Amino acid sequence: MSGKTILYDKDIREPLFEFLEETFGKARILEEKRAGRAVVDVMMITPTILYGIEIKSDADTYTRLSRQVSYYDRFFDRNIVVVGTSHAAHIEEHVPDYWGIITVEVNEEGEADFYFLRKPLDNPVMEEAVKITLLWRPELSNLLARNDLPAYKQKSKAFVQEKLLEKVAPEVLWPQAYMELFERDYTTIAQRINAYRIANGQKKKKRKRYKRIKASVK
Repeated sequence: MSGKTILYDKDIREPLFEFLEETFGKARILEEKRAGRAVVDVMMITPTILYGIEIKSDADTYTRLSRQVSYYDRFFDRNIVVVGTSHAAHIEEHVPDYWGIITVEVNEEGEADFYFLRKPLDNPVMEEAVKITLLWRPELSNLLARNDLPAYKQKSKAFVQEKLLEKVAPEVLWPQAYMELFERDYTTIAQRINAYRIANGQKKKKRKRYKRIKASVK
């Protein structure tokens, strides 16, 4: 099969996840995760680094990429864009130089091959006060307890986020936070949140529906 075969998003995702697992080892991969007002194609949690991954297949354009970059940059420690062959020659012009770039093409056996055109570097504009909003209230409570801080049961989620950032050193807080995300069970999280709210005299939240999740632990 020709290396010029067009790859669509659906052709890229599953083999990409295998490549990421082989490359990064212990990781959890979440698809279509909301981060603020944006929906991230892939969020990858490792013990020490939170990655945002944007997929641009051969059928995609750069129309929304600059806005997507600005959202990813606020939330993630490192970011990666995965591109089809048609974008490989010009993608470096469209993302910051600290973004990683993975290219994908079809080999002679008709399988997707992935290559790092550029490894990701630490994101210099990530905002900790934004990143911590990815955690839900029960998870924040776990972090308070783990760091011997008051429960702040009657305080707002924003107040708790601020206290954690103020009282816990980043090198301690974020690995703990990533473990919370790593272990999050999307089949029970809504019930856990509602149980927490009821226990603290708050109204139940309406149930949300979540996208499919792929998790890998090596």
